[in-house]
Amino acid sequence: MGRYVVDFICHDRRLIVELDGSQHTVVADAERTAFLESQGYQVMRIWNPDVFRNLTGVLETILAVAEGRLFDGPL
Repeated sequence: MGRYVVDFICHDRRLIVELDGSQHTVVADAERTAFLESQGYQVMRIWNPDVFRNLTGVLETILAVAEGRLFDGPL
């Protein structure tokens, strides 16, 4: 999207899921998120260790956000 490559996107639900590792910086991610949100998308950021430790919980959270049952917040 624009100058960014996103990890996962669902156009129908206007949802972007970003998997983040330690290489991500708060400032760069804030700029990226602001741009993606300005395009009408909700951005979920999930830390890589959360995926490895609790994949089922991560997937359930993504589904709940996509279905509008849960507003995205920190995992």
